[in-house]
Amino acid sequence: MRADRLGILLVLFSICAFGMAFAHCDTMDGPVVADARIALEKSDITPALKWIKKEAEPELKTAFEKAVSERAKGEQEKAKADEEFFSLLVKLHRHGEGADFSGVKPAGTDLGPAVTGADKALENGSADSLVQLLTEEVNKGVRERFNNAFEKKKRAAESVEAGREFVQAYVEFIHYVEDLYLRAQGKAAGHSEDSAKAVSSEAGYKQ
Repeated sequence: MRADRLGILLVLFSICAFGMAFAHCDTMDGPVVADARIALEKSDITPALKWIKKEAEPELKTAFEKAVSERAKGEQEKAKADEEFFSLLVKLHRHGEGADFSGVKPAGTDLGPAVTGADKALENGSADSLVQLLTEEVNKGVRERFNNAFEKKKRAAESVEAGREFVQAYVEFIHYVEDLYLRAQGKAAGHSEDSAKAVSSEAGYKQ
């Protein structure tokens, strides 16, 4: 597999997964809050609107008008108004993407190398370093799971327990690879209990 394809797979696997992608948008130094600050400073909600679905606009606009009014009353009121508006914007953004909201995380929250690398790539206008990082990670992930499954396959016929150990390694390997492939196609990954049993059945064992 070419390096650029490996990189694309892990971009999809690591960055598009809910835990990473959405976490980037709920930090105080993330792009959502950055645009919220611009909107409040200019008293123009336009920069913030792109982060939410159209149906959420009325709620955000009402909150924005309130925030702009409160900010004019003093520094304490300004700080509180900003915080409330940031929180609502991030909440509406996450809900619009189907993610839960547990509050805006502080600036400096560790986003991991993939998300940080993706941001740097956009800033620098080049994805080369990002592709290299992701290629190394997906190469490592596939090979580790393959080696584990391959070694256990050699001993699978020795006993029922050894067979079950192989099945466990096999299922993990197959699911990992399938997730990468589905995400590369733009499809959601994930497996039900039934699909896991189906994969195990293909190996000729029972879990």
